[in-house]
Amino acid sequence: MDGKLNVLVLLLWLVAVGSSLDAAETQQESPAQSAESEREPPAAGQEKPSNEQARAVLDELTSIIRKVGAEGEGHLAVAATLRRLREEEASAIPLILQSFDDVGPLAANWLRNAVETIADRTLRQGAALPTSELEAFINDRRRNPKARRLAYEWLKKADATTADRLLPGMLQDPSRELRRDAVARLIDLAEKLKVERQQDLAATLYRRALAGAIDDDQVKAIVEPLKEFGETVNLQEHFGFLSKWHLIGPFDNSDKKGYAVSYPPEAGIDVEATYPGQLGDVSWFAFSTENPYGILDIAKDFHPHKGAVMYATTEFHADREGPVELRLGTPNAWKMWLNDKLLFARDEYHRGTRMDQYRIPAELKPGPNVILLKLCQNEQDESWAQRYQFQLRVSDASGQAVSLLATP
Repeated sequence: MDGKLNVLVLLLWLVAVGSSLDAAETQQESPAQSAESEREPPAAGQEKPSNEQARAVLDELTSIIRKVGAEGEGHLAVAATLRRLREEEASAIPLILQSFDDVGPLAANWLRNAVETIADRTLRQGAALPTSELEAFINDRRRNPKARRLAYEWLKKADATTADRLLPGMLQDPSRELRRDAVARLIDLAEKLKVERQQDLAATLYRRALAGAIDDDQVKAIVEPLKEFGETVNLQEHFGFLSKWHLIGPFDNSDKKGYAVSYPPEAGIDVEATYPGQLGDVSWFAFSTENPYGILDIAKDFHPHKGAVMYATTEFHADREGPVELRLGTPNAWKMWLNDKLLFARDEYHRGTRMDQYRIPAELKPGPNVILLKLCQNEQDESWAQRYQFQLRVSDASGQAVSLLATP
């Protein structure tokens, strides 16, 4: 490809990104309602449009499906109602998608089935989907992410320009799947420029892709070529890992009894304090990691570590209150507190560990926030039972790192 043409392609892409982001932000403030607000009411004696019929059926469906029990009680009633919904016209699809907002996973599966049945039948018959309404729904970031993704997939089938028009504005989208597609698109373009030895342009697109990348595989696909270009990415900062802690221990966990015991750190954190421990007095000590993924390896740096309880605490500052996710990875039994409130606990050992293994919703307060972790290691002597480690990061619901100011 000619170099000048590539420059033009890149410039057009960057312009599209800016325009799409502005449109997305506007859409987020003012959700699209044109499909219903612009429709005139039917004249007297005139048959109601299909959307109103669908709304009645949909209300009945969602009411029934919420009553379905874990063992499938009420399944037959739902199936009968679903058959009626699947017979609706394509104009009913936006209404069905809206209903994803306030139902659980089971109901969402039924609703997805209805949307796909109607959309597939419509396209096979050579008819048109309500593309304008679908696009407005996709651009409304407050809608259910899975419903938006479903709308996007069907809009792509109806309009081949969908990806080119919408993906540039989705690098910061709350829908993980839509964001992933937007990042993948930039990575693909950057790779082509890299092959053509247009390093500066490729690096620009890799950096832009990194700003939206939340999945580890995509981050790696960006970091490696940037490294070849002489650029280093701080993965701890990118993912929002907390790397500076204070630890204290060990406390007794022989026969796994320590999990239920409330040792002194649970009554209040005083990093200057000394307490009776498993082998004598114990005090808090600083513990940090340079691991790119924020892994703190207790077993490597602390002995003995079997049959032990360790506590870890860190403090960070938030500029405002709001919801976050505390994402923990550990193979050990654990409890977590935020600002003296117990958030979650799991008394299970050696089930494996991975990034974002546990996702714990939490509310930050403005100013200092304090996390306390209780980490328990049992006495198994198998080689696979020796890991005693954790990693913790702070993100929003999509997985994007939340910017925090750590306190050493």
